[in-house]
Amino acid sequence: MEPLSFKVKKLQAPTDISVDFSLQLVGSLPVHSLTTMPVLPWIVAEIRRLSMPSSMEDPSTSQIRLYVSPASLRCGLDTGKSQQWDPLICSSLFEYKPQSVHKLIHNSHDPSYFACLIKDGAVNQQSICYVFRAADQTKVPEIISSIRQAGKIARQEEFQNNLSDVEDPFSKKFEVLFCGRVTVAHKNAPPALIDECIEKFNHVSCTKKLEFNSLSQQRETANNSGGLSFSDKLRSVFQPLVSEEEEKRPIRKSYSQPGLRSFSFKRDFQDGSCRSNSFASSFDETETSLNLKRQLSYGHNVVQPTDIAGNRTMLFTIGQSEVYLISPDTKKVALEKSFKEISFCSQGIRHVDHFGFICRESSGNGDCYFVCYVFQCTDEALVDEIMMTLKQAFTVAAVQQTSKAQLQLCEGCPMQCLHKLCEKIEGLHPSKAKLELQKHLTTLNNQEQASLFEQVQKLRPRNDQKENELIISVLRNMYEEKQKDHVHIWEAKQASQSSGETTGNEMPSSAPRFRLDMLKSKAKRSLTESLESILSRGSKTKGSLENSGSVDLDSSLSSTLSSTSKEPSVCEKEGPLPPETPAKTNGSVGDLSSDPVSHPIEQPDKLPQQGFRRRANTLSHLPIECQESLEPVETSPSILQRKLMSDYESKQSQLDVGNDTPVRTRRHSWRQQIFLRVATPQKGCDSPSRYDDYSELGDLPPRSPLEPVCEDGPFGPVKEDRKRTTRELRELWQKAILQQILLLRMEKENQKLQASENDLLNRRLKLDYEEITPCLKDVTLVWEKMLSTPGRSKTKTDMETIHSAVGQGVPRHHRGEIWKFLAEQYHLKHQFPSKQQPKDTPYKELLKQLTSQQHAILIDLGRTFPTHPYFSAQLGAGQLSLYNILKAYSLLDPEVGYCQGLSFVAGVLLLHMTEEDAFKMLKFLMFDMGLRKQYRPDMTILQIQMYQLSRLLHDYHRDLYNHLEEHEIGPSLYAAPWFLTMFASQFPLGFVARVFDMLFLQGSEVIFKVALSLLGSHKPLILQHENLETIVDFIKSILPNLGLVQMEKTINQVFEMDIAKQLQAYEVEYHVLQDELIDSSLNDNQRMDKLEKANTSLRKQNFDLLEELQVANGKIQNLEATVEILLNNECKLKQSILTLELERKALLQTVEDLHVQTGSPGGKHLLTRQECMDAN
Repeated sequence: MEPLSFKVKKLQAPTDISVDFSLQLVGSLPVHSLTTMPVLPWIVAEIRRLSMPSSMEDPSTSQIRLYVSPASLRCGLDTGKSQQWDPLICSSLFEYKPQSVHKLIHNSHDPSYFACLIKDGAVNQQSICYVFRAADQTKVPEIISSIRQAGKIARQEEFQNNLSDVEDPFSKKFEVLFCGRVTVAHKNAPPALIDECIEKFNHVSCTKKLEFNSLSQQRETANNSGGLSFSDKLRSVFQPLVSEEEEKRPIRKSYSQPGLRSFSFKRDFQDGSCRSNSFASSFDETETSLNLKRQLSYGHNVVQPTDIAGNRTMLFTIGQSEVYLISPDTKKVALEKSFKEISFCSQGIRHVDHFGFICRESSGNGDCYFVCYVFQCTDEALVDEIMMTLKQAFTVAAVQQTSKAQLQLCEGCPMQCLHKLCEKIEGLHPSKAKLELQKHLTTLNNQEQASLFEQVQKLRPRNDQKENELIISVLRNMYEEKQKDHVHIWEAKQASQSSGETTGNEMPSSAPRFRLDMLKSKAKRSLTESLESILSRGSKTKGSLENSGSVDLDSSLSSTLSSTSKEPSVCEKEGPLPPETPAKTNGSVGDLSSDPVSHPIEQPDKLPQQGFRRRANTLSHLPIECQESLEPVETSPSILQRKLMSDYESKQSQLDVGNDTPVRTRRHSWRQQIFLRVATPQKGCDSPSRYDDYSELGDLPPRSPLEPVCEDGPFGPVKEDRKRTTRELRELWQKAILQQILLLRMEKENQKLQASENDLLNRRLKLDYEEITPCLKDVTLVWEKMLSTPGRSKTKTDMETIHSAVGQGVPRHHRGEIWKFLAEQYHLKHQFPSKQQPKDTPYKELLKQLTSQQHAILIDLGRTFPTHPYFSAQLGAGQLSLYNILKAYSLLDPEVGYCQGLSFVAGVLLLHMTEEDAFKMLKFLMFDMGLRKQYRPDMTILQIQMYQLSRLLHDYHRDLYNHLEEHEIGPSLYAAPWFLTMFASQFPLGFVARVFDMLFLQGSEVIFKVALSLLGSHKPLILQHENLETIVDFIKSILPNLGLVQMEKTINQVFEMDIAKQLQAYEVEYHVLQDELIDSSLNDNQRMDKLEKANTSLRKQNFDLLEELQVANGKIQNLEATVEILLNNECKLKQSILTLELERKALLQTVEDLHVQTGSPGGKHLLTRQECMDAN
């Protein structure tokens, strides 16, 4: 056989990647579509057995070549030449899609063999299992990996194609206001439930407000009187505020200590999943969740309105099978509910802008309760849309669930029975697997057993493994035939319900009654046969089992007893015993006999009473007086069975006696002793691992008489609990409080570290783009010096220095701060702000409101920088932050609201600074830089900008302008996205960042400069295209893919251009032309009316200008008077300075005269003192 060949064909498209392998096709076999993974190894063995004769006759006929690609999985005959597959030359044995490969299996015993199960997904269609053999067994994992990778790529492409072809109607998002939740008594509710919940929210909010006011007054009086007591301080730290009635109610014993109680509840909530089903736990509202759980334990109706002062806005997302409630503020999933958990949806009757739904939640003790969540929308139309979307989502999910349920196996399916059998014998030794198969064959009827026995004996298997393979093969064929006529349980229920409805309640259907009678008779027969086989087997195999030990009998007996019982045995309830151990161990009285239905003939009346015992009852269980010996006793099956039955009777009698007598407690029961020896073995205790080497011999060695027995515990006798003193309790309290405080501090520090680490990762993720102008170290130092200037927001910096620094480059990691610095310098330069300034509403307050522009914003989130890692995740941190900025601006500027293109501008700002700073810079660009004019609904300014760009092309590049006009290509076809997105929608982020650098420095005229420079630099290439489609395609697609050199050249050209005067002239020209065009279409009367209106408007403007002029003249006069006063003060100060100078000179002259005087001792001493005075 040829060696395995592995060739990869490297092509451009990922879907064309193909590999081919030279293999041997062992054989194939059609199997049922419900074949599972445990059954597959037996099918592979059957295929190998069937293919043995043909492979021995002519092995060359099975030599094939397997072609694997994301497009297809194809198998053809191997001609011995490695060439590309040609459908005209090569013949194909089979061809499937890679996603049709349902299962792959690699034989560990013979690594050169592997198999694949091909399944097309249809229920009734048969699957096919192919078995291959490779010459080099080390290549088999590589082949399997290639097939899996091809299937993965094909499924991803198919999923993307489905998404692109048909938009998912159930992946819809809505912005809502979360009002609160209320626990309800039933899963269904009246239509007026939403209105009642809103009234309860209002009542609770008013009550809390009154309580808060009274509490604040109490605190003020307490502070005036000397503060709170120690107990009040503890209560204020560890306990939530409750009413007096709730304070009087008893608290659960396990949480009697306030500090431990709050910590326990918090721990219980933290042990849940990351996406908690509780809104309170998602936002870490410890007090709210604590009140909820405590009131639920009392069985009270809990009303939890949300905090009005907080941000309650949520994104209500409806998926294909669940709903999400995502908080844009915390960037987390606050609520996640599947459709199965939601039982009721309704809209408010009086409050039509509210809606809600009831869902099931679980409490801490395992019980379930129902909670109604209430939400508010902007208007009634949005509520109607949400309710319609929910209805459609529920309908589609129900249809999909029904189709999925049809593919599943029920408990009565024959193929499910085969699956359980193969799963049970998987990995067993052939002899043990044979025993399990024989046990399974007893469940068949006589005719099926005879048929199977005859087919197996015809083939005469050589060993147990071959016999097992033959049995599984026959059973598979038998069960596949049965599966064709099988009726699933849910189908039978539906049929019985439909037949019951047709026939009425008087005459029930006979088919279910007949089936029930058959099940009853079969259960009785199997139970009787099991007990008879146990008794007969014990008497027949007495001698043989005495020599080999009683392990196998005990295990088979326990499995038989457990299989015939309806309830699990005590051994199964309390914990699994070590395998292959004798039934009798130390203190194991009634391990098997304690099963209430293990002896149903002698104790039929006590069956219901002893059917199940709670685990908590085993702690107070009364052990029998006589302890069994520690040494295992080898007994015969009959003796063992009689012993079990007698133990069971004695146990039942003791239980009956124990019901009338008081229960005697003891420190450790026999079950606890076994558990302590197994769980925490000590020197004085037996460890089960010590006897692992004897497990194959059938029984355990006897315990050494020198080893002590652990009667009380692993650490010796347990001391009796004594009542602690007041001092000890106080010390425990102090220790618990200190540990709690330390734990809270550690948690806060961990949260801070985690937050700083996440911020650093987000910052790196945001700045993941290539910079076109690398910033030198000297330029970086210049920027750092300007940014670190104290009081920089009030200090003007030389504009020439700023222009030079921006032209040399801006460091990427300082770009956000530099933009804020440029905005501060603009405000210092323009002291008087523009007329149209927005309201000074805080950003956090804007986020608490609902916006009517939510649909347009949510749609554009996925279209904004879809390839950037920070914005690529759907409703991730990047998209949610971007949503907050756009929503806040739409509320701040209702005239503009939201316009396409704003998302790219906000996205660029968000990549370089925090969310709130990005909002401030967006407001600066829109109002101070005047960009908001082009986003108005009428788009008049955008039309003016398009005219200005055309005039610039006409003046600077006449040939290019004529070429575009010849093909009727206006600037709106290619330049509108440039102006609306600041080149961010089509150009690389590094180039866009440089455009924003100049935008903050020079204003909106930068956009004209960049557009003119781009078109001028690519003029020769544009002139080569001769039709409209190719020209527009070049400008939109090819031109944005600039090289770094071309980008840097464009930026340098922009710094050298000055077109401010031309832009003003073109704007006036546009207005004049527009007026002429309007005048030409009007008659005389209309022209007169227009002129009168214009005259009135001009008069009004004249009056406004006169008022402004008067105000300005008044300011000028005030300033002139101030200047005169300052000048007079300056003159007076100059005169004072001259007088002081003259006085100083006179004093110096006096000093010199005193110096010249005769040197008497008194004079010298006086001179020295004068010099000292001058020095001071």
